[in-house]
Amino acid sequence: MTDTSADLVILGGGSGGYAAAFRAAELGLSVTLIEKDKLGGTCLHRGCIPTKALLHAAEVADETREAEAVGVKAAFEGIDIAGVNKYKDGIIARLYKGLQGLAKAHKVNLVEGSGTFVGGTTVEVDGTRYTGKNVILATGSYSRTLPGLELGGRIIASEQALALDYVPKKVVVLGGGVIGVEFASVWASFGVDVTIVEALPRLVPNEDEFASKQLERAFRRRKIAFKTGVKFTGAKQDDNGVSVSLESGETIEADLLLVAVGRGPNSAGHGYEEAGVKIERGFVLTDERLRTNLPNVFAVGDIVPGLQLAHRGFQQGIFVAEEIAGLNPRVIDESGIPRVTYSHPEVASVGLTESQAKDKYGSDVTTFTYDLGGNGKSQILKTSGGVKLIKAPDGPVVGVHMVGDRVGELIGEAQLIYSWEAFPEDVAPLIHAHPTQTEALGEAFLALAGKPLHVHS
Repeated sequence: MTDTSADLVILGGGSGGYAAAFRAAELGLSVTLIEKDKLGGTCLHRGCIPTKALLHAAEVADETREAEAVGVKAAFEGIDIAGVNKYKDGIIARLYKGLQGLAKAHKVNLVEGSGTFVGGTTVEVDGTRYTGKNVILATGSYSRTLPGLELGGRIIASEQALALDYVPKKVVVLGGGVIGVEFASVWASFGVDVTIVEALPRLVPNEDEFASKQLERAFRRRKIAFKTGVKFTGAKQDDNGVSVSLESGETIEADLLLVAVGRGPNSAGHGYEEAGVKIERGFVLTDERLRTNLPNVFAVGDIVPGLQLAHRGFQQGIFVAEEIAGLNPRVIDESGIPRVTYSHPEVASVGLTESQAKDKYGSDVTTFTYDLGGNGKSQILKTSGGVKLIKAPDGPVVGVHMVGDRVGELIGEAQLIYSWEAFPEDVAPLIHAHPTQTEALGEAFLALAGKPLHVHS
């Protein structure tokens, strides 16, 4: 058994793992990065990037259908799924090639294979042991299912949904969170009859209630059916389709059932528990500096309790690399991580929801909602929605929630406002270019600062 050493050994080459590898290499550390599949992980190959490519194709389909409304003559003839997949796969291939080039440029020792953490600061891959002065566990997540609901055939998870070579006629989406809502949005744009089933009382239940109501209103207009507050009880499939049973006694027939009930931490089978890593409900427990209970062993990304977002893992990877290098980076504020659901319309938020703010600060929380009906660019784009601000009593804005097409592109400014603990009076004097959707943020802050302009009282 050979043993090779480095300053840092990383198990997992997804967003968190490769970010840690590249940053550590920049800081002069020798790095071994172990990945059993492809560099870039779920996000690049089976998650964020391919899903958003499908969503863009869906947007083009909708715009083509609606072209006449803006005086453009165009005919929507249907979806060429082979062409959509070629477009999607081309984007992944280009980004993957770029990542491989960066790994080479950073002189990262990339090891292909399934790694097992064997304790201390050592990971074993196919009989070879890699020992670092520090280890980062970054093995990501997998698509969950429900007890008794086996994936296979017509019962699929997001990975299989991304690889479909046909457009189904009718789909049931189990789960009204981010993944379920995004796939429902794509399929509806592709002409599929979609029904979402969500056990909780509203779609995107982790978002502010304002966002859920806006999204539900938009989905009704788009003829996307959804049943909230209803529990799934079972599914049967045969050659002709899948039959989905609900607690209400209702049965829904469909071609496919997409199981989108969230993602679980991919911590089993890597030797973590055997090596003494503290784990709870499958998640690797860390302190705020992402240290596990074992010395010189860190964890980042979806295996750490919290938001399972690629950009969170990416930032955590950078943080740990800098921590190991002795730079003492600032602890990541989990509430300051931006969240975007890339459906049509989009939902984007940062900071606290109104209910969270009231739990923290009491009932004397101030809110203001600006309707996109008053925003010129949103009218040009033919989108509706709004911007909701949540302000602490005698304090800064602690939450920004937005619904509307393209509002995900506005979340950068919202994140800065939240992170800098800005008061409405700090933001109101800032000039927002006209006509842009960023003006909606500016108008909301003008109103909250006591000088509303394009706002009906």
